[in-house]
Amino acid sequence: MSHTKLIRKAVFPVAGFGTRMLPATKALPKEMITVVDKPVLQYVVDEAIEAGIEHFVFVTGRNKAAIEDYFDIQFELEQTLKERNKKAELTLLEKQRLPAGAASFTRQQEALGLGHAVWCARDIVGNEAFALLLPDMLMKSDVACMKGMVDLHARTGGNIVAVEECDPSLAHKYGIVGIGEEMEGGFSISGMVEKPAPGTAPSNLFINGRYILQPEIFDILATQERGAGNEIQLTDGMLKLAAKQPFYGYRFTGKTYDCGMKEGYVMANVAYALSRDDLRDTVEADLKALLASLKA
Repeated sequence: MSHTKLIRKAVFPVAGFGTRMLPATKALPKEMITVVDKPVLQYVVDEAIEAGIEHFVFVTGRNKAAIEDYFDIQFELEQTLKERNKKAELTLLEKQRLPAGAASFTRQQEALGLGHAVWCARDIVGNEAFALLLPDMLMKSDVACMKGMVDLHARTGGNIVAVEECDPSLAHKYGIVGIGEEMEGGFSISGMVEKPAPGTAPSNLFINGRYILQPEIFDILATQERGAGNEIQLTDGMLKLAAKQPFYGYRFTGKTYDCGMKEGYVMANVAYALSRDDLRDTVEADLKALLASLKA
């Protein structure tokens, strides 16, 4: 069955405090911390762009003005670059600028959880399926994770979640999906369970922070009771939606870096530096020298 409705809008929940990355996040939004030379959020937006997203909805909170400024034009900076004939830098800034009117910003006034943050975007998204990308999670792969999900959605419709394998002994730490019918590019999801008791997980595939959801999720979240952490949990809402609509899993086979954690952030810097032609040789040599000195 062919579904021709494109996924045009993406939601980025960027209102969190980033307490796991203190003290850096005391004055700087966690999404603006750089991996090599780009903010974490830029990598996630680039992933959405590669998937064909046209409208970018940022759910912000207090002290997040730097995000809105980042996606705006800085006239003084660009004028200085022009005067100094810094063409490469100007081209870089122009490439990363979103088209006029393509970015929307809405506020989550209270920290009531991911489900509530998604619900705050309801009026901007409207009555159409949308992508949801958690900005802490960097997904490194040859084909962008969201691009693979959009392609799967074009064939299946419904709702899509990206999943990847974890050590089965760690499945109790994640949201885990059950595997139904296999199909090109993914599989139907037979069930979802949040942090299953050890030994009871239906698989070792965990939900990793990328979603395509139907707009009916907003009505569910509007009346969703608070769950774990006294917050409105997106997973609880998805479980209710799954009783009415099909969910499909997209197997992500790249590498995910959780930049909301210090270990994931450090490894993301290493991985992205080593993937760049202008940095690889120097960084690799320095890392080898550092590791050798630690073993000495």
